Amino acid sequence: MNKGRLEAFSDGVIAIIVTIMVLEMKAPEGTSWQIIKPLMPKFISYMLSFLFVAIYWVNHHHLLHTVKKVKSSIMWANMNLLFWLSLIPFATAWMGENHFEKVTVVAYAVLALLCGLSFNILQSTICKHYSDNDLLVAVGKGRWRSITAVVLYVLAIPTALFINTIAACSMFLVVSIIWLIPDKHIEEVLDNE
Repeated sequence: MNKGRLEAFSDGVIAIIVTIMVLEMKAPEGTSWQIIKPLMPKFISYMLSFLFVAIYWVNHHHLLHTVKKVKSSIMWANMNLLFWLSLIPFATAWMGENHFEKVTVVAYAVLALLCGLSFNILQSTICKHYSDNDLLVAVGKGRWRSITAVVLYVLAIPTALFINTIAACSMFLVVSIIWLIPDKHIEEVLDNE
């Protein structure tokens, strides 16, 4: 099957996720700057999640460049990733509304972990079907980022519970910084084709 429908569907789901997140941010009644101050946790939560979803979209886009034809296992691995990503608006709203309380940050960390594992599953599924592809060799060179993300998400759970929720959220930010720039190995192979 052609990968166009998979890409279009994924792009649509991710666009809806971002739309739902921004719609959760209600404008305050009034015009003073003091009214904005209590909304800062919601805004910070939104920024963190927007960056999170944007990074998944960019890297998903790069990963799907490695696919020539879509197999059913790739579609299901992709749906698994989209399912966990679709819960980001809920976790974002809960964490922001409750000012980064422990339980909400732990829930966000667990969800981030499930998204990271799902992306790894999608990568592995694609690599399994196209092991002779130069692009997939490039994907393999960038796997350290996937492993680092999963480890940091796991560490964010006890950090939020027993140390500090700000430290746990800092781990989310570190993962985002690691993934901010798409894998150069994939771009190099694409540029040489």
